[in-house]
Amino acid sequence: MSSNPSNTSKLTWESSLLELSGKSSPSQSMLKLYEAGYTKLKDLLWILPLRVLPAPTLQAFSQMRDGSLFLGTCKLLSANFAPAYGRRGKGRAQLFNATLVVQDTLSGEIANLKFFNTYPNFKKTLEGKETFTFMGPVQNYRGTLQVTNPKIDPKMEMAENGLLVEYPTVATVSGKHVKGIIDKIPEALWEISPNIFVQSLQLPLKSKSLAHCFSLLHGKALGDAHTRDLAYKDLVYCEFFEDQLKILARRQGIKQKSAPLISWNELDFTELVGALPYKLTSDQEMVLKQIRDDFASGTPMMRMTQGDVGCGKTTVALLASLMTVKNAGQVALMCPTESLAMQHFDTFTKQVPKGTNIGLLLGSNKASEKKAICASLANGEIDIIIGTHSLIQDGVEFKNLEFVIIDEQHKFGVDQRQRLSSKREGAHTLIMTATPIPRTLQLAQYGDLDISTIRVMPQGRAGTKTRIVSPDTYEKYLSFVKTRLSMGEQVYIVAPAIEESETLDLKNVQAIEEVYKKYFPEFKIQSLHGKLKPAQKQEIFKDFSRQKIDLLISTSVIEVGINVTNATVMSIYNPDRFGLSSLHQLRGRVGRGEKPGFCFLVSDKKLPPESMARLKVIERSNDGFEIAEADLKNRGEGDLFGVSQSGSVTQRKVASIFEHFDIFDRVNRELPGIIEKQKGAADAILSELIKDQKVSSTI
Repeated sequence: MSSNPSNTSKLTWESSLLELSGKSSPSQSMLKLYEAGYTKLKDLLWILPLRVLPAPTLQAFSQMRDGSLFLGTCKLLSANFAPAYGRRGKGRAQLFNATLVVQDTLSGEIANLKFFNTYPNFKKTLEGKETFTFMGPVQNYRGTLQVTNPKIDPKMEMAENGLLVEYPTVATVSGKHVKGIIDKIPEALWEISPNIFVQSLQLPLKSKSLAHCFSLLHGKALGDAHTRDLAYKDLVYCEFFEDQLKILARRQGIKQKSAPLISWNELDFTELVGALPYKLTSDQEMVLKQIRDDFASGTPMMRMTQGDVGCGKTTVALLASLMTVKNAGQVALMCPTESLAMQHFDTFTKQVPKGTNIGLLLGSNKASEKKAICASLANGEIDIIIGTHSLIQDGVEFKNLEFVIIDEQHKFGVDQRQRLSSKREGAHTLIMTATPIPRTLQLAQYGDLDISTIRVMPQGRAGTKTRIVSPDTYEKYLSFVKTRLSMGEQVYIVAPAIEESETLDLKNVQAIEEVYKKYFPEFKIQSLHGKLKPAQKQEIFKDFSRQKIDLLISTSVIEVGINVTNATVMSIYNPDRFGLSSLHQLRGRVGRGEKPGFCFLVSDKKLPPESMARLKVIERSNDGFEIAEADLKNRGEGDLFGVSQSGSVTQRKVASIFEHFDIFDRVNRELPGIIEKQKGAADAILSELIKDQKVSSTI
C-alpha cells in the first residue's frame, strides 16, 4: 500500500486509491474498496452511479406528482412505528415500518411519509427534529399521494452543479460513502482521460473523449439523459473493442508458433474409415477435412468441435488420433470424469488397429500403475493416453506429444486446459463440447478458435421426448415408468443432492431410492453418487450396462460418460436446480439407439413462472444450440481472459453481449477498418497484448 502524500493535486488516474486520503489515514470505507480490487483511482471510474438526476427544487405539497422525485420541508406532527414481521436486519435486529404525518411549512398541507424496513435507531434520527427537509419518490397509494422511504435532510448528497448523484453499495461500502470517496478526486483530473489502451486509437465515439464520458456519467459535467446514454454506449464500445483486440492478438500469437506436420495418407485414412462399423456423416467428413488442413498448416491447430450429445465427435477424435499415431506422434485425451475416460478407452480399444498402444491414467490408479504408465509415455511406448486431471500432473511427460484432445471442455478450468496443451509447445489442440456454443459467444469468447459444428446426427437414433411432471401428473408418470420397466427397458433417476440438507429443499438420492423400492419392489434398484469410491462406481456402471440393474438412482455424475442403449427413461428431480445445458446433457443419455427415449422433469411443487419458462425450453426443443443460448442468458458469459467459466463477473465493467449486441456487432464490423487505417498504433498494441500471459494462454 502506498504512503499518503500531502498534496492530492499531483494525483493521476494511475495513483493508488489510498493516496486520496492525503495526510490523514485511509478510512475504513476506502480500505474496503481497496481490498475489493479498486486499487487505483481509475478503478473508481467504473463504479457508475445508479442514477444522475437534476436535484428537485423545494416545493409545496400541492406540487407532488405520482412518480416524481419531491423535495419538501415540513413540521413533524406524529410518528407511528410497527414491526415489519418476518424481516430482520444485520445482527438479527427487528426491522420496523414507520408512518410520519407531516405538515408543509410552505402551505400548511398534510402528507404522509412512509418508511419500510427501518432499523430501530431511525427513531433517534427523528429526536429533536420539529422541522426537517425530506426528499423521495412520490407514490399513489389507494388514491392518496405519499412519499416512500424519503431521505431526511438530504442537502449534503446534492452535487454543486445541482445534480443528484446516487451510487450503489460496493463491497459493503454504502453508496453515500462511495460518493464521498469519489468526490475527493481532484476536479482537474476529470478533464484527463484515463490510460485505457484503446485511447491510442481513434475510435468513432459519440462523446468528445473518454474523460468527458466519465464526467457525464458521474454527474461532474452537465448533460441530459440522452447525452449520458451516448456516453454510456461509448464506454460499451470501448470495452468490446478492447476484447476483440485481445482475441485478435491471441489468434496472431497462436499463428506465430510452429507445430508438427501431420500428413494424411489417403490410403491409410480410407482403411481406417472402412474398419468402422458405421458410415461417417457429411458433417463428420467436413470436420475431418478441416482437421486434416490444420495438421498440414505448420501452425498449431486450435479447433473446437461442437455438436449435440451422440453426434459423433468421438469418432472424429479417434480418426484424427490414429492419423497422428501413423505419423509417430503421441495423443492425449483428457476427460472430466473417470467414467467418461473409461468409456473413451473402451471405444478406442475396440476400434484401433492392432499394434496401437492405448493407456488409461486415472486418479484411482495404484501408484505402481501410474509409475509404469508415466514411464511408457516418456519413452514413447504408449501412443494414445486417455485420462482425467491426472494427465496434467507435473510427473507426466511425453516423448513426442503432437495432438491434445480436451473433451467436455466446459468442465475444466482454463488453467487445467492450458496445462495439458503446454506439455508440448506447439501441439495441435482439439476441444470437444456437447454443449453447443451460441453464435454470440462464438464471436465474443471463442473468436480465436476455429469452430467446427456437427449438426447431422447418425442414422438409427429414435430420439427423445420430454415432459414436465407436476404433482398432479406424478402418479401417471410412475405408471409409465413401470410400463417401460416391464418391457425390459432401463431407467435413470437423477437427484441434485446426495442426502438431506437443512438449507435446501431438494429431493435426494436416499429418499428417492426408498420411494422407488416401495413402488417397484419387483425390480432391481441401485443408487449411485459422488461419495462412493471410484471402484464402487465402476462396478455399478458395469452392472447397469449388463442389465443387472433395472433402475439407477444417481446424482448428475451420469451427465457424461454413460452409454447404455437399453436405457430409455431419464427422470430428473428438481429440474429447476440444474442449468439448461446440464438438463440437455442428462437427456442425451437416453434415446441413443433404436428405442425411443423419454425424459421427465419431475417437480413436487408448483414452480414460479420464470422457472417454468426455463423448463419449457427443454420440453419443446431438442436443439442444443437454442438451449445453449437460453442457458447462456441465465448463467452469464464468464470471464474471457481469466478463469471463470460462467457468471456475471467478467473483465468487462458495463458491456453485455445480450444487452448491447448491436454495439458488439458494430465493433466487429468497424474493427478491421480501424486497424487498417491506424496500422502502426494497432500493431504496437497487438504486439504488447501477445506478450500478456493472461491474454495469450487462455483456451
